[in-house]
This record gives sequence, structure tokens and C-alpha cells, in this order.
Amino acid sequence: MDESVSLAQLAQRLEEVVSELRGIPVDVERVEDDERVRKQIADAVRTAGELRAMHPVGSTERGREEQKSRLRVLDALRRGMTMRTIVHASVLDHPRRAARLRELHAAGDLHRVIDEPIQQLLVFDRAVAFVRITPVPHSPGALVIRQQSLIATLVDLFERTWAKAREVTEPTHRLTQREREVLALIAEGRSNSAVARALSITEAAVGKHVASVFTKLELPATADDNRRVLAVLAYLRGAAG
Repeated sequence: MDESVSLAQLAQRLEEVVSELRGIPVDVERVEDDERVRKQIADAVRTAGELRAMHPVGSTERGREEQKSRLRVLDALRRGMTMRTIVHASVLDHPRRAARLRELHAAGDLHRVIDEPIQQLLVFDRAVAFVRITPVPHSPGALVIRQQSLIATLVDLFERTWAKAREVTEPTHRLTQREREVLALIAEGRSNSAVARALSITEAAVGKHVASVFTKLELPATADDNRRVLAVLAYLRGAAG
């Protein structure tokens, strides 16, 4: 489906929901205290059977708090919760964060990655949703939404984004943002010098990025294979997945 059409349809649906809610009490709670937000999310995790999540950046938790968060997710998976999570591709530029999400993916919290901007979103059981009051990563507070028509729209947004996102196990997701930019331009048929001009970097820097791409995608130099072509094919498979 054409992207402009899908976004237009989503915008139309939002307008319809707003129209339907005029004069009707809306079940949306504004919670500005982060501790209360965390408690409500923890309560939802303990009882829910399904979670849809979108994260624009990785967690800022460290040490013991990160370990506790990881164990809570694993415990929820063990008791049968179904989880799907969409993260922005920049998260994979951080080795520790990337290792954590791959561990969770392997445990059953299925992850996909997208290059487009996304907002923080948690939807439990199509019953309650959490979004940031201010659409900025790590900003304080949340809107706790129980209005079914609004939740249906948020679920629709998640599913459309999930359908466009790529599998986290795609090899191109081991690349940095700059390496993906270089590979995208190579996929357009550009030479190293043309890539350097497009990105305002030196040709030598492009060469280093290309060599790193070959290493990360495990493409050794052989007489039979063109590594640039193989790297582009890996990129295209990831972009289409």
C-alpha cells in the first residue's frame, strides 16, 4: 500500500474518533508522576496476556535496574504473555542495548526494527495504553488511555508500523547508521567517490565504512563473488523485510 495513502487513512480515522467522542466522557488519565506511571505499567504487566510496544530509543536503565527490568520481561514471557516490540534502528548502534533486545527476542519478545521516527507506546490486551504526555523520549509522565476507540486507533498504528518494520535478525541491523547510509547509496549504484560527495565525507572514510560492512555481513573476498553486490542484496532484503 502506498505510504501516503496509509497515513491519510490513519489521519482520517483519528478525525473520526475525535468526532465520535465529542460530548462523551473520555477515559484518559494524565499521570505526571513517573513513579505512579511505573507502578501502573507494572500492574498491567502482572495481569495482561498481550503487549504491543514501540520504543524510539533504548532504555536508559543501568546495572541493577536494567537487570530487574529484564527479569520482569522474562518472567512475563514464561507465564505466557505475548509480546511484540518495535524499536528505532538507532537502538542497534549501541552494542549493550542491541545485545539485550536480541536476548529478549530469542526469549519470545518478538522485535522488529524501523528507520522512521516512532513514539513511545505500550498497549496491554487492547484494554489500556500508555503514551508520553509530551512526545519526547524520556519526558516525564504519561497518558493512561482506556477509551476503546482511542486504543483501537493506537493498535491500528502499531500494526501498520509492524507490517513495515524489518526483522531484528536481518544482518543489516548489525550496521551503524552511517554504514546503512553508505550501503543505501551503493544500492543506488553510486561509486565510493559519489557516496563521499553525497555524505560530505572523504573517499577514504567511505572505504573504511564499506570494509566494515563486508566484515559485519561476513562477506570474505573471493574470486567468484562481488562483495558490493552481495552487500546490496543483504540491504535490499532487510529494507523489504
